[in-house]
Amino acid sequence: MMGKKIFVTQPTLPNLDGFIESLKEIWENKWLTNDGKFHKEFENKLAKFLGVKYISLFSNGTLALISALQVLRITGEVITTPYSFVATTHALWWNGIKPVFADIELNYCNIDAERIETAITPKTTAILPVHVYGNPCNVDRIQDIADRYGLKVIYDAAHAFGVEKNDNSILNYGDLSILSFHATKIFNTIEGGAIICHDKKTKKRIDFLKNFGFADEVTVVAPGINAKMNELQAAYGLLQLNTYQKELWKRMEIVNLYRNLLHNTKGITFFNDIPNVKHNYAYFPILVDKNKYRYERDELYAILKKHNIYARRYFYPLISDFSVYRGLPSANHENLISARIIAKQVICLPLYSNLSFEDVEQISKIIKTV
Repeated sequence: MMGKKIFVTQPTLPNLDGFIESLKEIWENKWLTNDGKFHKEFENKLAKFLGVKYISLFSNGTLALISALQVLRITGEVITTPYSFVATTHALWWNGIKPVFADIELNYCNIDAERIETAITPKTTAILPVHVYGNPCNVDRIQDIADRYGLKVIYDAAHAFGVEKNDNSILNYGDLSILSFHATKIFNTIEGGAIICHDKKTKKRIDFLKNFGFADEVTVVAPGINAKMNELQAAYGLLQLNTYQKELWKRMEIVNLYRNLLHNTKGITFFNDIPNVKHNYAYFPILVDKNKYRYERDELYAILKKHNIYARRYFYPLISDFSVYRGLPSANHENLISARIIAKQVICLPLYSNLSFEDVEQISKIIKTV
């Protein structure tokens, strides 16, 4: 048994002295929220850093997604994936929208674009795919379907900070993309999130809606919500930009070490990099094939925990199996065969920049030799 506890992730923190200096300025200004200096600077620098035209900062990713559906006035039914964190579908439910689940493809666990078209009904207004583990969806095929049927596309890109396809930010696809800056993410502002859009008019509507719908001091143009990022989060985020590249390189080294050590382990598979994609190495999921490996996934999960290795079964159960959603017609077993296969096999191994190579070697040794 390993002496220390190793969790699936550990937040990267900015330089404390730098953050204290920012706090001193905030204390001096006494401007804590409502589009202050740090908020404006972070928003501008982040848009340039990510290679997007317009970005609106939010207090968290879930509120960003809930608001995005309001921005595009989505109603009726939305086709989405059962294989994600539950907030993806909760955002639909909070907007009074019916989720319609489509199965995933086995290669990278994203929604199967070929299953989207068969799920479209006269009530369908949008598609809500997820770039699972930061692996880009089949964005071209999804856009073709959306254009053919007049549907909006909102990408849940909570895992996809900094990901590019063919030297273009993955956030530039679809009508809107949503980021999460939660503490578990590769880039965090403790809590936080953002909506990425492509024109000034939409950016203005987003900013109205996240601030109660106020257009000016006496004018409310829509029933908005309070979802603004505060100055402390923004100052924290500015400092995080300085260390992101280092974080990315270290994660890439750890992922490559896992791949080398687990290569040819019977019954254990993992995802390789996609050609022409700049990955962010946000997660390292492995799949456990009970027919080839000595143990089932849950047995390996328990063995790792006995060794103080706290891996996570991302994503298990499927969203469609939670009691609030399993009564939906699209949640039936026959409709989601691939998603159920992956959900029963997946374990995300510990991955963060301060994880030592020795720990990676020990985790891999346990998986190979139990």
